[in-house]
Amino acid sequence: MQGKDTKTYMQLILKRLTKRYGADLTTQLEHQDMTQLFVAVLLSPQSTDKQTNKATVRLFKKYKTFDDYANADITELSKDLSGMNYYKTKAKHLKESSRMILERFNGKVPRTLHELMELKGVGRKVANVVQAEGFGIHEGIAVDTHCGRVARRVLLIKSKDPAKIERRLMGVTDQKDWRMISNLFIELGRDACKARNRECYRCVLRDMCPSSLAK
Repeated sequence: MQGKDTKTYMQLILKRLTKRYGADLTTQLEHQDMTQLFVAVLLSPQSTDKQTNKATVRLFKKYKTFDDYANADITELSKDLSGMNYYKTKAKHLKESSRMILERFNGKVPRTLHELMELKGVGRKVANVVQAEGFGIHEGIAVDTHCGRVARRVLLIKSKDPAKIERRLMGVTDQKDWRMISNLFIELGRDACKARNRECYRCVLRDMCPSSLAK
């Protein structure tokens, strides 16, 4: 599909997913303020939300501010994150990005994608989530493994490159829908469109998805 047909197809997908999962989905990463949101999202790559929340519930009791993270002993901070994948690297990124926030952004999480991506360990996906969830700004679409898998299975794109998937999704939707797309695709990916043992028989897209096993 190309052009108008693809946009119509995408709107039908969003309509069905919204009816199934709701229009007000937000991140499942637990947080109480902007500092906690940034930390949770920064730590989330290569980990499930459940794993991240398990780590941050302890972390947030010990570290309250970016100053706490920036001045933390790296060995101790790494130990505090030891239940996560790549915990040593994540500890270094958290300490360094916290220092940068204090020194370059007056202790406040920056609002733009460009500024967010200057921080250590922050790629486009992390920046998109922080921006959307923290500021309600949508300069792009956060593409995680669930979002990418769903995009490929509904044949919007064949690539596994998150940057190419993001550009494709942005090109066939209106900007007002960008946050909704990511959250809806993620929800579908967790619910029925799983990496293994997908449950097409109960998917709301089963009759229109080219990859459906339930037709």
